[in-house]
Amino acid sequence: GQGPEHSSGRLERFLELCADRNLQVCNLTTPAQLFHALRRQLHRAFRKPLVIMSPKSLLRHKLAISTVAEFTHGMFQSVLDDPRPTDRATITRVCVTAGKFHYALREAREARGRMDTALVRLEQLYPFPAGELAAVLASYPNVREVVWVQEEPANMGAWRALRHRFEAAVPAHLSLRFVARRGAASPATGFYATHQQQEAALIEAALGDGVARPTGNNVGVAQAAIREGARS
Repeated sequence: GQGPEHSSGRLERFLELCADRNLQVCNLTTPAQLFHALRRQLHRAFRKPLVIMSPKSLLRHKLAISTVAEFTHGMFQSVLDDPRPTDRATITRVCVTAGKFHYALREAREARGRMDTALVRLEQLYPFPAGELAAVLASYPNVREVVWVQEEPANMGAWRALRHRFEAAVPAHLSLRFVARRGAASPATGFYATHQQQEAALIEAALGDGVARPTGNNVGVAQAAIREGARS
């Protein structure tokens, strides 16, 4: 919400450079994940660039925390599953995100009481952890829909570079849907009120009934039902 100069990371440009496992691109959401990513980088037998897209706002986010045990006994995880569901059979929708937008979805889910939705974090975008993501999705026996949610406009962010990888990792019988801000020339609006309206529309599209409800010329949400699964 601070304009294009403050939203200039351009994740999609790094992902366009990725091929033959030449780069590592991560968007980490916890202190322990950052610690283990850096530790892994130093201890690996090879040297390849590591790009970390995590914004500095997570340094002070009240939910971006880790326990001591996660530092001392944990390890880097390419995919972070949702720890909240106590009965995985009740989950019918899985929203997959990368980066800090996970926390906005998490707070909105708790406020709405959406007990049927799990939030999964893709911490490493490349090399794409297809096996890890597929294993997490398979652990929800009654899931019917997988939604990729990104805060970037539809023509930016991870989706265009990773869509084919998502389609391969998500089981064919599940619906796959994409939610983002509508395509734009700028990576972010410079008007905070509009930014908040856009974020609210994104959350509604991801956690609501799946129908976008634009509220103004600059608040559209891009959605696509990439694949209709067993329900179609």
